Amino acid sequence: MSEQILVVDDETAIAELVEVYLQNEGFAVRKAHTAAQALAAVESEAPDLAILDVMLPDLDGFALCQRIRERHLFPIIMLTARVEDMDKITGLTLGADDYITKPFNPLELTARVKTQLRRYTRYNHPPQAEPQEYDFRGLQISRATHRCLLYGEELALTPLEFSILWYLCKRQGHVVPSEELFEAVWGEKYINSNNTVMSHIARLREKMHEPSRRPRFIKTVWGVGYTIE
Repeated sequence: MSEQILVVDDETAIAELVEVYLQNEGFAVRKAHTAAQALAAVESEAPDLAILDVMLPDLDGFALCQRIRERHLFPIIMLTARVEDMDKITGLTLGADDYITKPFNPLELTARVKTQLRRYTRYNHPPQAEPQEYDFRGLQISRATHRCLLYGEELALTPLEFSILWYLCKRQGHVVPSEELFEAVWGEKYINSNNTVMSHIARLREKMHEPSRRPRFIKTVWGVGYTIE
């Protein structure tokens, strides 16, 4: 069965353009032009990935993203004409996995869709020989249920944040270089100037209520990478 992509944009021409390019790559596409239509589509048949426009007539895309994240973990890509860094940070903080601005290259958007689906599939269908959960010092993380508890309280992690934490737990006791973490989680070649890992670790620590100077779980080994001891 083809993977289903939900495209949410109140501009019909853009939604149809994205639909054409995605269908050409073999994806099934469902379109919605309002947040209400999008929520109905998600509840009736959860998509494999959603592309959300920020500017919608009834509810902005950030709020829509937050509503979806209350119950679903599939990847979300924000698509918007707003280019301010704070908008990007807001979207990522509320649970988006990627952010692309208009005007955009449909081929780039398609490539990002494939990357997000590949990453999500990798961490939700692991080899059966590997452990399905880790439990130590109050941190419980399960790949089978895709849930993470810290001292009994569930953490609202995005799929990307979950993947980062899972990989660090998998390598517990070892220092994971930033290059290794990026290539394992993002599935792309690491670039020396890439601050993506650092920014995602910062958001993950914030959700875990980690003290910035003396974190209890994710520790920085300066000049090398990160470790969970």
